Amino acid sequence: MEYTPIQVRNTNGIKHGFTSDNTPKHSLQSPTSTNQASRHSRDQESVISDSESSSSGVSSLQFPPFNDGLIRLFEGDRVHDLIKRRFVSSLGLLGKQATVVAVHRNSFSGVLEQARVKSFQIFAKAMENKCGGDANVKFGWYGGTRDEISEIMKHGFSARMIDNSNGLYGCGIYLSPDDSPVECVKKLSVDKDGLRHLLLCRLILGKSEVVHPGSDQCHPSSEEFDSGMDSLSSPKKYIVWSTHMNTHILPEFVISFRAPSRLKAHLRIPESSRKPNSPWMPFPALISALSKFLPPTTTKLIIKYHRDHREKKISRKELVQQVRKIVGDKLLISVIKSFRTQVCNFIS
Repeated sequence: MEYTPIQVRNTNGIKHGFTSDNTPKHSLQSPTSTNQASRHSRDQESVISDSESSSSGVSSLQFPPFNDGLIRLFEGDRVHDLIKRRFVSSLGLLGKQATVVAVHRNSFSGVLEQARVKSFQIFAKAMENKCGGDANVKFGWYGGTRDEISEIMKHGFSARMIDNSNGLYGCGIYLSPDDSPVECVKKLSVDKDGLRHLLLCRLILGKSEVVHPGSDQCHPSSEEFDSGMDSLSSPKKYIVWSTHMNTHILPEFVISFRAPSRLKAHLRIPESSRKPNSPWMPFPALISALSKFLPPTTTKLIIKYHRDHREKKISRKELVQQVRKIVGDKLLISVIKSFRTQVCNFIS
């Protein structure tokens, strides 16, 4: 099945886009071709035997269908294989225990669905103009139950889906970067078929600002910003404010998978395999924690040194020395101790 695209313009590209050599980075299913694609998909499914999905352990007939707006992609489809490969590899150790059962694509076949695509394009173009040519369009994961995902596909995000409690990063929709789905995965519940489900969405982020734990923010802090992140240097959360949730998020794919029931045990990284970001805590987490006590200019300076280290412009030792000089050992030790206490409480 050919994946027919239309362009969502963004001159800077999607940093972690799910693309192949023949699929443009900003491709969306063309609304004018979705009926034909849908018929093609149904014809394709009708000739597939019950053993078609032997690699996933579930046949096409055994998989409980989503609503009519979703088209199932199968092994061999380049988009299916790309999403599956990216998802599994991004799970790290858990990827060896996870089994992708199905990948579905949003067909955007209805009149309202086509309108949502056009609306997304309009806002992407507006953001591109606002930000000097880069709308900062990325992919992000959103986890939910089968019913929640079906509701989002049909009606969009609703007020009850806004995460303003447990995440503590303000009032908005939280998504994980496409190369870091673990945060979403570990919060998922298992449905009656033993499956977990994730939405892969296209996001208009524009210019992002750091949002700290405990924030009650509900919209950009100023006209300069458009979205939030928990860390600018190494984000684990994209925050799309409630005011933008149905204009800046476009759900495109659903991935359904099986994973061990006790996820935390599989998500813990052995001490020997952890990359040393700092003597006691990852540098992105350290920067995020320090930013609550330091002025923005100082935080940006630390981010710059961290970026220089990642680009091998300075050594790790030089990075640590610069951070100690800027922050001071007293505050540094206090932040690190607080982090270690939180980690111990989480593990226990």
